[in-house]
Amino acid sequence: MTPEAKARQNIDKMLTHAGWQVQDLKQINLSLGGVAVREYPTDSGPADYVLFVDRKPVGVIEAKAEGTILTPVEEQSTRYATSRLKWHKDKEPLRFLYESTGIETHFTDNADPIPRARDLFSFHRPETLREWLKQPETLRKRLQQFPTLDTRNLRECQITAIQNLEKSFGDNRLRALVQMATGSGKTFTAITSTYRLLKFAKAKRILFLVDTKNLGEQAEQEFQSFTPNDDQRKFNELYNVQRLKSSYIDSSAQVCISTIQRMYSILRGEELDESAEEKSLNEVQLTARTREVAYNTRIPIETFDFIIIDECHRSIYNEWKRVLDYFDAFLIGLTATPDKRTFGFFNRNVVSEYTYERAVADGVNVPFDVFTIETEITKNGAEVRAGEWIDKRDRQTRRKRWEQLDEDTIYTGTALDRDVVNPDQIRTVIRTFKERLPEIFPNRKEIPKTLIFAKSDFHADDIIQMVREEFAERNEFCRKVTYSVGKNGGEKPSEVLQQFRTQYNPRIAVTVDMIATGTDVKSLECLLFMRDVKSRSYFEQMKGRGTRTLSGDDLRKVTPSAHGNKTHFVIVDAVGVCKSLKTDSRPLERKPGVSLKDLLWNVAVGGDTSEDTLTSLANRLTRLEKQLTPTERKQLADLAGGKTINKVVSDLLDTYNPDRIEEQARQLCSSTGESITSAITEQAQQSLIETSIAVFDNADYRDTLEGIRRNHEQLIDVVNLDAVSFAGWDVTMTEKASHTVQSFREYIEQHRDEITALQIFYSQPTRRKELTYQMIKSLCEKLKTDKPNLAPFAVWKAYEALETVNGKQPQSELIALVSLIRRVLEIDPALTAYDLTVNRNFQNWVFRKQAGTLKFSEEQMEWLRLMKDFIAKSVHLDREDFELSPFNGKGGLGKLWGLFGKQAFPIVDELNEYLAA
Repeated sequence: MTPEAKARQNIDKMLTHAGWQVQDLKQINLSLGGVAVREYPTDSGPADYVLFVDRKPVGVIEAKAEGTILTPVEEQSTRYATSRLKWHKDKEPLRFLYESTGIETHFTDNADPIPRARDLFSFHRPETLREWLKQPETLRKRLQQFPTLDTRNLRECQITAIQNLEKSFGDNRLRALVQMATGSGKTFTAITSTYRLLKFAKAKRILFLVDTKNLGEQAEQEFQSFTPNDDQRKFNELYNVQRLKSSYIDSSAQVCISTIQRMYSILRGEELDESAEEKSLNEVQLTARTREVAYNTRIPIETFDFIIIDECHRSIYNEWKRVLDYFDAFLIGLTATPDKRTFGFFNRNVVSEYTYERAVADGVNVPFDVFTIETEITKNGAEVRAGEWIDKRDRQTRRKRWEQLDEDTIYTGTALDRDVVNPDQIRTVIRTFKERLPEIFPNRKEIPKTLIFAKSDFHADDIIQMVREEFAERNEFCRKVTYSVGKNGGEKPSEVLQQFRTQYNPRIAVTVDMIATGTDVKSLECLLFMRDVKSRSYFEQMKGRGTRTLSGDDLRKVTPSAHGNKTHFVIVDAVGVCKSLKTDSRPLERKPGVSLKDLLWNVAVGGDTSEDTLTSLANRLTRLEKQLTPTERKQLADLAGGKTINKVVSDLLDTYNPDRIEEQARQLCSSTGESITSAITEQAQQSLIETSIAVFDNADYRDTLEGIRRNHEQLIDVVNLDAVSFAGWDVTMTEKASHTVQSFREYIEQHRDEITALQIFYSQPTRRKELTYQMIKSLCEKLKTDKPNLAPFAVWKAYEALETVNGKQPQSELIALVSLIRRVLEIDPALTAYDLTVNRNFQNWVFRKQAGTLKFSEEQMEWLRLMKDFIAKSVHLDREDFELSPFNGKGGLGKLWGLFGKQAFPIVDELNEYLAA
């Protein structure tokens, strides 16, 4: 099956899933509603697909092989769309244009004010095109016709955001970022914009995405309480608002509120564990293997016209991004704390920049002061001497045991509450906080509403016990608000949070993450950090919990002795969080700056089996696994003795899994009858480590992994944002060389569809095996006839003046031409003599072939090298070439067959393909 045939097979499936009847011309039956007819004749030739709705032609699809760059294909689809269809008198151009490889799909609506192609996950449904055809104007036309904004009850920052957002819509910018400080009314701004989109732009349906159930409930309440300036009715009286609690989307709903976790599960057709909606994406770890999203017939890509992404700095990455990629919709991001990746995702289309500092200046937010508590152990750590009797507590069961320490243990402050729990360190911080409260908040009779950030649930429990003890207060005084609350029959997190927000008790809440971001507790006046945070964005979100303004009357409802309005909040820094180095975003793995090659060598040669290294290696292999071809998976499994890469990842992750270590320890004890001791546990973990890393001792396995990574990886950098450093003319000695190279590039591009050799080069890599010496010769002769100044050797010299060239200029201008074309098409990153390319590919091919049980003999290798050298000089090796020198002097075809048997011609075909890669 050719690559284009395979692409059409995929396109047929996509069309069928989207509700189209796919038919050949001979079996055409237009009575079926939405019909896609293959190879429909036009006066410009047969179109790959013509789309019919209610018997009328409405669109065209131009199909191309996978890997084809689609932008140049738009000219072809336009040509068919403007051609006359056979048997149709209507001369109107077809409105809807698609270009697709079955993997990538572009779409243009020619009725838009400025028609522009956009990426689609799949095709639109026939009923969608039918509905669009009935509308007098397209959505993008209506987005240019908003009436003047009524600015009553809107802050200046909200007015700016809405007006700029509508200008962005009118310019057909698919992504826009609203950056507004916490407390400045992002959600109110989004609801105002939603109202205008529904009323004036006639948007069909808008999705409001959040990352926790709590934020979804909060958004629903704000939609219900919103009253527009030009109508006295509430929003939910005007439009149907649905907060998704199952996989059912009400067809009459104009606004859907959903967690991104639920929408992801809906698209995949999976049941959602509701506890997944309780946890912020800050705390969600990636699964061992990110799962794809497939087309869901119940939820077509056009279900939503707009998607508003609340706290978008958490929701636009990893598997969650697949939800956003699925829908054909405008994306609007809301956040107070974007990082570089956020700016990159939204194409730096920032329609609102309203910072915390500006919000404080405008009186929208309150400022903060920092009060530092620094203890010796927090700063310097401590040492426990051998021989001391100490408690040890199991992380999972919290079971304690009393044992004598058999060696000195030195720990740093960063190990506190992770590897070591020092109750007195917690006590010292809490006691100091209590004693200094009169200084921090003078003239207060009660503790101000305080939020303590802990490192883990276990750390939070230790803090709560210490707070209650040091303040000599009852249980209600200090409560935990984390995702684990309520799982064992207790109150739900939202209930505890509501009490903290509106009632006198609890005075102090301890959390790990739940109310770090996006949750309003306006009465908060104090944030006590007992955990460090390395992400600048996350730290700003945590600080944002205290920035809300509050009137004196409302503040005194929960803090009776407060005087006047809330004027500021206080950060009590017990871990140096305000001074520690911050990054722009949370690292997705433990060692993001270490290459895969170095990780492999650190494990195999350096003996580094730390949790950070093995976890990072597992994450890196997980990402690579998703890109592997079946052949590569088999190749790696063969090198690993049948062990799949998923199994390798699983074993790596098991090495620091307490449950897996305990299971291994039990197995060790079952044969000896011993009880599990710390020594047995260490032995069990070491056994798991040795098992997990054994595969990396194989140098061939390491090299193959690294080689595959290089072949597959294309880095999309949204972290480093570009800026113009210079724009202007610079006339130098290289001007003539630059002109020559540019002219050569333009010639190749201009004739790509006319010359067979160029068609093959521009096609899939596997087609390069079809190149012949005669094809290259014909191309060279035409080039020198049309453009004598672009003879291959002249262009080669021009490249040498502009960049580093790998290898010497070939003696044959035909081979030089092959090298130059590969450079123009960026098959090679730098101009490389073709014989070097062939030699490199030949070495890789031989290595791959002999990675298993196959071993070539010396005589076979001699013939393989002869074939390699022939391809390096003549581009392609045909069967009849074996009757020529040098093969005829060594036995010709008969000798080839004697050496390789039935594999002779498959090997020749394989060399033609692999060496040209």
